[in-house]
Amino acid sequence: MRIWSFLLTFLAMPLQAQEAKLAVVSEIEVDVELALMVDASRSMAPKELVLQRRGYAEALTSDIVLNVIRNSMTGRIAVTYVEWAGAGKTRVILPWSLIDGADSAQFAADILNKQIQYGMRRTSISGAIDFAVTDMETNGFAGLRRVIDISGDGPNNEGSPVLEARDRAVEQGIVINGLPLLAWEDTNIWAISDLDLYYEICVIGGPGAFSIPVYDMTDFPLAVRRKLVLELAGPPGVADGPGRQGMTDQGYDCLIGEKLRRERRQLYKNP
Repeated sequence: MRIWSFLLTFLAMPLQAQEAKLAVVSEIEVDVELALMVDASRSMAPKELVLQRRGYAEALTSDIVLNVIRNSMTGRIAVTYVEWAGAGKTRVILPWSLIDGADSAQFAADILNKQIQYGMRRTSISGAIDFAVTDMETNGFAGLRRVIDISGDGPNNEGSPVLEARDRAVEQGIVINGLPLLAWEDTNIWAISDLDLYYEICVIGGPGAFSIPVYDMTDFPLAVRRKLVLELAGPPGVADGPGRQGMTDQGYDCLIGEKLRRERRQLYKNP
């Protein structure tokens, strides 16, 4: 009787409502929709881009991460790996894919075989966040939680202000976590010394949001595994509202990246 009741109710709906209902039914339920948004701007040296890919590939196929997935409510997650730089500059390296065990996790190693594109200009954390939010709407999965993971070695210096993008995502129930990289090559003229604080105040947001700074390149693989375990298991504690707005109100400038770009653009060619 339940199936007939569903069919009668479904057929009584307007066509647009039927399409929306079918779209929801066809989505695969997962514990977490996880968008890995990885900085690939030209401040990142080639070996650093390779290290990032290897770190994520090894973490996604590690026993500790797979055990967390197996012990989750649904026993599966959905993940995508996207490299980004300036506004509108994103490259999907790993499309949205399901991980429900060791076999399905092996596709994560494919990111090591994809060609690396060097030299993309500028840094738009806001653009990366906006891309991930839009991408989640049509990825075919329904997550109990939705998480955007931002890693990068500099502040936002192009596109909309990062606070605006963060707040838009948090308003849709999405959590943003951070992996600020303070250990890379000294060739980044747009870097700031307190990038860890910048991520804490200006980038992360949502219930339980957290940031894990990387101060030494050798610590990167461990930091990625730790971050994934926390994201998939759900970190303890809940943050009220998007990020730490109280600290922002005390004077931290979340437009520091944009201001540095304006100050230095006259000193360098093709900034």
